[in-house]
Amino acid sequence: MTLTDDEILARVEGQTVPTAFMATVAAYGDHVALRSMVGDGWRQLTFNQYAEQVATAAAGLRAVGVGKGDRVVIMMRNIPEFHIVDLATTFLGATPISIYNSSSPDQVAYLVGDCAAKVAVVEGEGFASRFRAVRDQLPALESLVMLNDADADADADAVAWDAFMAHDPLDLTVEVNNASPEDLATVIYTSGTTGNPKGVMLSHLNIVWTGESLRETFPFPETAGVRVMSYLPMAHIAERMTSHYASAIMAYDVCCCPEFSELTAHIGAVHPNLMFGVPRVWEKIHSGIAAVLSADPEKEQKVAEAVEAALPIMEKMDAGTASEEEIATWQFLDDVAFSTIRNLLGLEELQLAVSGAAPISAELLSWFRAIGVNLCEVYGMSESTGPMTFTVENPKAGTVGPAIPGSEVALAEDGEVIFRGSNVFVGYLNQPEKTAETIIDGWLHSGDIGTLDDDGYLTIVDRKKELIVTAGGKNISPANLEAELKMIDIVGQAAAIGDQRKFVSALLVLDPEVAPIWAQRNGIEFESLDELAKHDAVRAHVDAGVAQAMEGFNHAEAVKRWVILGDEWEPDSEVLTPTSKLKRRGILTRYEVEIESMYA
Repeated sequence: MTLTDDEILARVEGQTVPTAFMATVAAYGDHVALRSMVGDGWRQLTFNQYAEQVATAAAGLRAVGVGKGDRVVIMMRNIPEFHIVDLATTFLGATPISIYNSSSPDQVAYLVGDCAAKVAVVEGEGFASRFRAVRDQLPALESLVMLNDADADADADAVAWDAFMAHDPLDLTVEVNNASPEDLATVIYTSGTTGNPKGVMLSHLNIVWTGESLRETFPFPETAGVRVMSYLPMAHIAERMTSHYASAIMAYDVCCCPEFSELTAHIGAVHPNLMFGVPRVWEKIHSGIAAVLSADPEKEQKVAEAVEAALPIMEKMDAGTASEEEIATWQFLDDVAFSTIRNLLGLEELQLAVSGAAPISAELLSWFRAIGVNLCEVYGMSESTGPMTFTVENPKAGTVGPAIPGSEVALAEDGEVIFRGSNVFVGYLNQPEKTAETIIDGWLHSGDIGTLDDDGYLTIVDRKKELIVTAGGKNISPANLEAELKMIDIVGQAAAIGDQRKFVSALLVLDPEVAPIWAQRNGIEFESLDELAKHDAVRAHVDAGVAQAMEGFNHAEAVKRWVILGDEWEPDSEVLTPTSKLKRRGILTRYEVEIESMYA
């Protein structure tokens, strides 16, 4: 039976992130808490050692004036020190706020000024220089603590990490009382695709409640020691909940990967049990497998046939209706093909894979499930402390599952997804009018359009503000089109165009890893991706792919024209957010000529 909101509230009554962490340390002190790769080996901290570092960092923060109610901005990659500083801040009753590492000086000025941070803790000089460039705009900022390359000459208020960590550690059993459940545990800034970012205020109650709800959904009989990859920006709620807070609450073993380019090597070394990824991560893993298999056409064909046979069986296995014979057939396919693929990827011990932050193709999710990767889709937002809907039991590809335990999901009259539960945020920092527009009668209004089936499973149609309305008045979801277009093997990114146009078109970006391998296999010579994008064979291959991708859409929805691009769309750029969501305004500006050519 699903837990109610009140039942979860009773479980976490009086808890904060610091009290949850102290309970974890008491129960699992000798377990590994944090690890990071150093050379060919691992630097490891047990929970006892982690707590000692937190106590020392808390003393360092107090020495630079941090007290209850203050805000501390953190700009670091995915390294153990992030976790240490973040938790240390909460033990003082202050609020840690992580900002994206790519933030420009102007963005730093806005974010740090908006939250009136008293102290900033940054990883190195490259980050610190952005604070210095706008220091005169930040009167509340008193100190800059630098993990690496502290330059006292460049900033009289700079504090080197060694000096910061040179104080006698505080007594965490005393400091744990500084925070209360209603206090702010963090502020998560939205990605700001439509104007300045909004500061989403999350309380300690929001976070411990969400952790308890997720504990009910996860397939781990014992959460202590579950190995989880930490590699997405800590400024994003998904990474913050998946690794940082879940470690404090559930005693996860967090494996820190500071550079996205190193993810494959880290997965191979870590063999994670739990991994969260935005759709682009799963698309790239799938593309990598496809690229390797393409070198051996016979093996490629056999794997394709195995997946084709496994898809309907896995669907029945998920629903609990598969026969013993069908289960035995899948097990045979796993023994001869799928287990080898998982071993090559380092995913052979993966018990749960999660995709979120943007829509994933139902076809891709089903493909991963068919090969034995337990990939499930989560839906939520910063304002819900991460998850709104999620299930591991009987997931349905194309839906994002039912409401998480303790919460409710419904649809407003116009089809907007609305939600309530004790994980709904406190409000937007300094923007009460925006808060009032978002939380109405206790319901969080998501800004997404969705549908609910008879089992309470939610399907997201698209962002309310991003729906394409054609000149003929047809409402179309660009995200659903884009998810299918990205299933074309050599396409890495797709953007559907068509608002107030006579028909829908698309920009299709070649996958910089897969497209060259495909070209080589087909005897195509080229010097650049841009040149490859113009090749007749590429055009013909993509044309066939688009025709297949559009089979599930009616005539008014289907993409009619497209341009193939040889550019590479990088996360945290003018075209993509840090979690690879499309920045539609930036795309429309950058590719105005190409877009107009499709409607000429």
